[in-house]
Amino acid sequence: MNITLTPITQEGKRAFSQLINLYNFNYDFTNYLNDDIPENGFFYGDADYYLSNEKMQNFFVRVDGKIAGYVIIAEGGDRYLKDTQAHNIDEFFITRKYRCNGVGRFAATMAFEMHKGKWEVCQMQDNIIAQQFWISVINEYTKGDYQKHGTPDDEMVGIVFDNSKH
Repeated sequence: MNITLTPITQEGKRAFSQLINLYNFNYDFTNYLNDDIPENGFFYGDADYYLSNEKMQNFFVRVDGKIAGYVIIAEGGDRYLKDTQAHNIDEFFITRKYRCNGVGRFAATMAFEMHKGKWEVCQMQDNIIAQQFWISVINEYTKGDYQKHGTPDDEMVGIVFDNSKH
């Protein structure tokens, strides 16, 4: 299995828009947000926002050349780090076909390796599956050198680490 991260360009905008609609605080998150399908059939998704934002790097996750999801790396740790030089996983989505077989773990590690320094990765409080995934990935990646942030009363919880020594 060949897993790569390829930059999302304007040519990939339509596919990216479709993926955003499947994930981005939408269908994948209806369990946590209690949202209903809007009358127009689209939850949310402005590919232009991501593609034009200079503080974001957008990548398709590909498996053997096929789109398997996307990862958006943003500048700045805005929730717990309050550090404009840090990086964060703004969005991370792997389609169901490619989940639970190492694709997400590999893609996350590739994203971390693209930028050395401080990282912040946050998840919704009720999204236990995402929290378990990220703790597992980051624990393995950092060999346990990370900090968890947030309380049960917070909307989001986060993981902070520094990979500049790795």
